[in-house]
Amino acid sequence: MTVGKKYKAATSLVDTTKKYDLDEAIALMKKAAFAKFDETVDVAIRLGVNPKHADQMVRGAVVLPHGTGKVVRVAVFAKGDKEKEAREAGADIVGAEDLVDKIQKENFLDFDQTIATPDMMGLVGRLGRVLGPRGLMPNPKVGTVTFDIAKAVREVKGGRVEFRVEKSGIVHARIGKKSFSNDKLKENLLTLFDLILKLKPASAKGAYLKSISISTTMGAGVRIDPNVVQTALKVAA
Repeated sequence: MTVGKKYKAATSLVDTTKKYDLDEAIALMKKAAFAKFDETVDVAIRLGVNPKHADQMVRGAVVLPHGTGKVVRVAVFAKGDKEKEAREAGADIVGAEDLVDKIQKENFLDFDQTIATPDMMGLVGRLGRVLGPRGLMPNPKVGTVTFDIAKAVREVKGGRVEFRVEKSGIVHARIGKKSFSNDKLKENLLTLFDLILKLKPASAKGAYLKSISISTTMGAGVRIDPNVVQTALKVAA
């Protein structure tokens, strides 16, 4: 793979053997970002879990205090009063049988997230093969199957992030944009870490936060010291 001059220059700024504290890492990540567009900021967290075991699956959703900077198109499966509630809350697409048919027959997927009321899941279940592989299936475990439609829509539109540990034991999540202030990125990051720590499986042994790295879409990854994160959360508490 050919590596561009800009990427080489960016990576030269980062000491790959060092684990930085939060403020240093965020500042350095921005310095190592070279794209002309407003890059997304992502975090990769390696956890000390084995996702092959059901009792060590780490999955959840969190509303970031400053959002993600991304405009999210939300589709809601609901009827009657709940359909009206969804529209008033800002849902982009709302429907029932008609929406299911449109997805099945026209391969309509012009949305980023789905929400459904529990009574609609028998119908939505038909879309499992279409929505499932794309991570778009409503799920009660992360709050996207609910009768509190207005709250769910507002959270998703306002910066709700879903995450799930991969087979390799890594959690990937979006925490904002490069244009966010350092303080906003830090607060978003700590909010995510707070929930991940609370979701630590009882059966997980040894170090739980094994490694952390943040990066922009095109930039170099910057490692964060897991001990610094846990200390910061204790101080905040």
